[in-house]
Amino acid sequence: MGQGAEPRRGQAYDGELGEAVARAQQGDEAAFAAAYRFVQPGLLGYLRGLVGDDAEDVASDAWLEIARDLGRFRGDGAGFRGWTATIARHRALDHLRRQRVRPRSSALEQDVLDLPGPQSTHDQALEALSTERALELVRGLPRDQAEAVLLRVVVGLDGPAAARVLGKRQGAVRTAAHRGLKRLARQLRAESVTDETPRTLGEST
Repeated sequence: MGQGAEPRRGQAYDGELGEAVARAQQGDEAAFAAAYRFVQPGLLGYLRGLVGDDAEDVASDAWLEIARDLGRFRGDGAGFRGWTATIARHRALDHLRRQRVRPRSSALEQDVLDLPGPQSTHDQALEALSTERALELVRGLPRDQAEAVLLRVVVGLDGPAAARVLGKRQGAVRTAAHRGLKRLARQLRAESVTDETPRTLGEST
């Protein structure tokens, strides 16, 4: 995924994002475009984890609502990222309902707070992944774990913000994210062992 440090990178830009949002609320179209550029990559990654190939369509619906309701938003850059993630999540769930695709059930009641530090095995594992492969693996997680990882690592939300998006307790978010990343790390180790297994004598090179 190459985004293990994404929460820290996202937070580093929150000041600029907040300023862009404030100008956009005054009718500055260029500022709205700047806010879009800050938020869209993470939002699209989050939606890909929820609805797969339909992510861009769902993101378009979400941005229509974001633009329509922008004047109602109150908060800073970090708050804007959380607000847009909440809207995107609602649109994604609506999309799944329309398709009569029931979201994956979760064996845990959990949410996305304090993830392991930047030097953890989990973050290192995520750093080694390409975006496409990472999202493929994340989609295989129980839904609560997948959303926790996506919101924290891809969207870059902090723990309280991710918990608000999911409407769950912060401790539950923390547990879901931790377990999701631990499971991804195990999968990556297994794949690494498979890749490094010597070929048999009769196998083509």
